[in-house]
Amino acid sequence: MAKSKVYEAAAAKVDRDKFYSAAEAVALAKETGSKKFDSTVEVALKLSVDPRKADQMVRGTVILPHGTGKTARVIVFATGPAAEAAIAAGADEVGGAELIEKVAGGYTSFDAAVSTPELMGQVGRLGKVLGPRGLMPNPKTGTVTPNPAKAVEEIKGGKIEFRVDKHANVHFVVGKASFTQEQLDENLKAAIDEIVRLKPSSSKGRYIQKGALSTTFGPGIPLDVNAFA
Repeated sequence: MAKSKVYEAAAAKVDRDKFYSAAEAVALAKETGSKKFDSTVEVALKLSVDPRKADQMVRGTVILPHGTGKTARVIVFATGPAAEAAIAAGADEVGGAELIEKVAGGYTSFDAAVSTPELMGQVGRLGKVLGPRGLMPNPKTGTVTPNPAKAVEEIKGGKIEFRVDKHANVHFVVGKASFTQEQLDENLKAAIDEIVRLKPSSSKGRYIQKGALSTTFGPGIPLDVNAFA
């Protein structure tokens, strides 16, 4: 499939034989991002882990200092006081059995789902709907909690979730092209610091093998992973 002239012009600014520092990559991403809309800035890293081994499944969350540039839509499976608190915290939709049935019917117009522990027995049957989309509530990411209001506030405040895929790659958003250089630098550092912190003890050799930063529809910019501990 032929690339557009705009893409080709942007790609021409990227030196394929160079590995860019995080700051250089961010600056180039801002320069090569679409001028028609506010592009999302994303990062992809290749890790030296074996996702088939439970002790090497890198998964976690991080609250980006400057948010993602997008207000996430969050639903909450809760009843009683916990539901009321979630509504007050800004959840987009809150409910018990009726919301579970709605999602079971194919409703997935949201970016994150949170549940109280007591409803997980019922929410668990939504695995086929939520699992493939990475939306299943999970205690490890703080989305199964007796305090869903706090989870809602964190997610809407810029909390992102990342998980290594079967090819040992991890993808995450660090903001929008309209963010300042400093904002994107700080968001990127926060995310990578957390991924490095979660390095499995059984992972041998260089942990982050390669990486690239890009904007929506923009060219990938090779990252100098030697700068990452």
